[in-house]
Amino acid sequence: MNKITPQPGIMEIDLYQGGASHVDGAVNVIKLSSNENPLGPSPKAIEAVRNSAAQIHRYPSTDHASLRGAIGDTLGLDPERIICGAGSDEIIAFLCQAYAGPGAEVLHTEHGFAMYRISALAAGATPVEVPERDRVTDVDALLAACTERTRLVFIANPNNPTGTMIGAAEVARLAEGLPPQALLVLDGAYADYVEGFDGGAALVEARDNVVMTRTFSKLYGLGGLRVGWGYGPQEIIDVLNRIRGPFNLSGTALLAAEAAIRDTDYAEQCRAHNARWRGWLAEALAELGVPSDTSCANFVLARFASRVEAEACDDYLRTQGLIVRRVAGYNLPNALRITVGDEIACRRVVAAVSAFKAGAA
Repeated sequence: MNKITPQPGIMEIDLYQGGASHVDGAVNVIKLSSNENPLGPSPKAIEAVRNSAAQIHRYPSTDHASLRGAIGDTLGLDPERIICGAGSDEIIAFLCQAYAGPGAEVLHTEHGFAMYRISALAAGATPVEVPERDRVTDVDALLAACTERTRLVFIANPNNPTGTMIGAAEVARLAEGLPPQALLVLDGAYADYVEGFDGGAALVEARDNVVMTRTFSKLYGLGGLRVGWGYGPQEIIDVLNRIRGPFNLSGTALLAAEAAIRDTDYAEQCRAHNARWRGWLAEALAELGVPSDTSCANFVLARFASRVEAEACDDYLRTQGLIVRRVAGYNLPNALRITVGDEIACRRVVAAVSAFKAGAA
């Protein structure tokens, strides 16, 4: 009998299913399943990638000082309290590795990002799913779920895949009400799409039990390079850096991310484009009898009458070369998450849903 076994919890992890990227037999396919920026990265980031090619034989920076400085300059943050990772996923994993473990509990909301549960299990901790209220984070429910074993509380604000968010006062109330051994993690992967929103940075600076994570994969269009970062109390960032690999980000990724975050004009252009077509898409779908909550991200969660209807619509969209995301794995079987694409993509989606509805009538 084989005695070689993984750590407890690991075999409870389902393999992560990313958004599909192709449809067999379809042409002119539009991928709207992974919340990618339809405008792509900043031209300055592309130029930085090209310029990095001649230096790929060199090891990258171990302290990420230049990128941390660029983030600090652009967003008004202390670079010494920033940690960079291979996507914000890696920061989430660091937090679970450092602060959770066997006997600890990690709280997340019922429609929260799948990596919270995965990273908790990988660390040997117990993930605890907490109900939301009408697809919105419920602070009272989270506080009621806390125990002496709670070590981490994850919320995405705005949330994926619902697109909803809670206000600063509610987030502060959550931080204030946590037990003393618990850390609040604010996942701000979609914070860049909210005009004037700091993702929780001010709360991080005001307290010693809050950490914020961010990513370059969404607004900045660098999903393929895997760059994320976190901001927190100095002592927590110091802990995370003790388990971070010295070369966890490539030189190319570091240069591209620095160019991207410094190109504030391009970022604003992407933010404005998303706001315009997100509103148009949500309204056009609502007129077809497909409602969605007000989204603060770069997607809409289109809700159907049943799981059968949602899956049938998804099947039809695929025949039209449109790839969206089923979210039954997020406890939303009657919904489809649709990335806000460019104008052509948005119009194609609405035309296809309209045709589906007409055919199903």
